Amino acid sequence: MAEQNAVSNDSVASGGSTVADLLRVRRFLCLGTELGAYTLEEKSSIGRENAESIVRLIHDGRGEEVVAEINKFSREGKAVKQQPVIFALALCARESDLKTRQAAYKALSKVCQTPSQLFAFINYAEALSGQSTGWGRAQRRAVQAWYNEQEPRQLAYLVTKYKHREGWTHKDLLRLCHLKPTNQGVAVVIRYIVKGFESAEKEFDKEDASDDVKNVLTFLRAVEDVKNMRDESSVAGLVEQHKLAKEHIPTQLLKSKEVWRALLQDMPITSLLRNLGKLSAIGLLAPLSDQSQLVCERLTDGEQLKKSLVHPITLLTALKQYERGRGDKGKQKWAPDPQVLEALNGAFYNSFKNVEPTNKRLLYAIDCGRSMAFSGVNGSSGLTASMAASTMAMCAARAEPNCHVLGFTDQLVQLSISPDMRLDQILQIVGATPKGRTDCVLPILYAKENNIPIDVFVYLTDSKTGTGDISPSDALKQYRSAMKIDAKLCVCAMSSNGFAIAAPDDAGMLDMVGFDSLAPLVIRNFALGDI
Repeated sequence: MAEQNAVSNDSVASGGSTVADLLRVRRFLCLGTELGAYTLEEKSSIGRENAESIVRLIHDGRGEEVVAEINKFSREGKAVKQQPVIFALALCARESDLKTRQAAYKALSKVCQTPSQLFAFINYAEALSGQSTGWGRAQRRAVQAWYNEQEPRQLAYLVTKYKHREGWTHKDLLRLCHLKPTNQGVAVVIRYIVKGFESAEKEFDKEDASDDVKNVLTFLRAVEDVKNMRDESSVAGLVEQHKLAKEHIPTQLLKSKEVWRALLQDMPITSLLRNLGKLSAIGLLAPLSDQSQLVCERLTDGEQLKKSLVHPITLLTALKQYERGRGDKGKQKWAPDPQVLEALNGAFYNSFKNVEPTNKRLLYAIDCGRSMAFSGVNGSSGLTASMAASTMAMCAARAEPNCHVLGFTDQLVQLSISPDMRLDQILQIVGATPKGRTDCVLPILYAKENNIPIDVFVYLTDSKTGTGDISPSDALKQYRSAMKIDAKLCVCAMSSNGFAIAAPDDAGMLDMVGFDSLAPLVIRNFALGDI
């Protein structure tokens, strides 16, 4: 480990590793920017100027390498935002290098797995094509393959759930790609898209039809029937029988307790967490009810929780939101069910098993100033900065084999956090630390003065990012020089709307403005050197 993290005196003296183009690409894929900054704002538009490193690498003959990175980030779930990944793939598909274009179009079905992502890709490709339409032979074949390679019943589900986006519809794409179905199941779906259900049924509903055809027609018939139904029980029956999604249900029926009861049966954990307030507001979740019992069983099912990979921050946010009894905008209100609250609390502690170690030498520095206890967290409604910071400290204590946790204001405090501690105990420890002005350089100076080898410093504060005699970035440079370690610094200002500490050309510095459910993934990617 020490050999892996040691760097040359020249590298350390220069202030850390510079940002190579491939790392800039990875930053863009994960964060949506080549700079060392994570923000919660979704860029309204992305252009070639936001991804100059991709263009440079393609022109250097490394386009296939870029596509491989896009594939990897998509496949391994390293991208916290889908928009940059899809744009990067479209950019590769529209560049002049033949091998890069071929690799990009070959990856289309793997990277763009839903119609929404496919529509976004087409929209970017069109914009990048300038005066041309962008619909050359390669793009037509790639879009044809996207439809033809789907399992027919799944394709029927996808095209009816995700009908349009970015001004594009499935009918538009089929018209432009000149699709010829490669099997009868897909042919039914294509006929349905182009000419409607009656035409598809008339053409394919035969006695000797294949199972694929029969299954697709049965599903599409249910989708069409639901559109015109008003009887809640009948709609609920079709939802359960055919596993219809919320998007298949007419808006006026999305207030129905019976319909939501049916949707609940196969609802993924992440969707369940988002909809707990809605389920209580319409009266489906009530003390001792069968549906509350079902929700509690789902939340306490260790296997389901593990498969969902949901992070403790996500569950704590859901718990505090549900406990509050109202939505962010205050329009939706509900009476929290005590059983569900208890199940959420249990799920929160069980979800720490989902946290994977980085196996890096970490120092978590928690701001223990008074404001942390009441400052809200941008991106995690219902949490205070102290709650979020303490939860991340719990993650480190439970998952990381080599981690220090310090509290700081104008002095440092060793926070004795053990893996078996609960959140309220850690909040009590943090709250009992001496108060004073916040000096963010103390943890780094402490590690330098005590010769403690650290790979990554993670600062967790509300909005205070430096009040000492030197800046955290300068303190990091001093630490690198003294310890001969190319250490990294991640500053999470969870209540901030904007700040800048990270040097743009320093690969070992990252600013995080706000803290949402995806922020822990960003920290992990940064620690592992993926961004």
